[in-house]
Amino acid sequence: MHRPKIQPIRNKLDLNDRIQMRVVTKRLGVSQAELTDLVGRIGNSITALAKEVHLQKARKLSTHEQTPPAAVIASVASDPAVTELSTASETPV
Repeated sequence: MHRPKIQPIRNKLDLNDRIQMRVVTKRLGVSQAELTDLVGRIGNSITALAKEVHLQKARKLSTHEQTPPAAVIASVASDPAVTELSTASETPV
């Protein structure tokens, strides 16, 4: 009797498959709990999960690299104590 081989769906994540979970968590750089949470919010499409993880990482990077407001920079630049320290360190000995 000939039985067809069951082909896996390659673009969907199966949360019950330990090996697939391990591969996807390693590839995306997230924990298993984070991946399960993402699947609950977005769905089990591996492409959609990858896009969301990359967007989250980009958001984290952009929030860490914020420059202070112009008013803060101006107040530090106009502070005489700061300018004395900077000019003292710039003069040759």
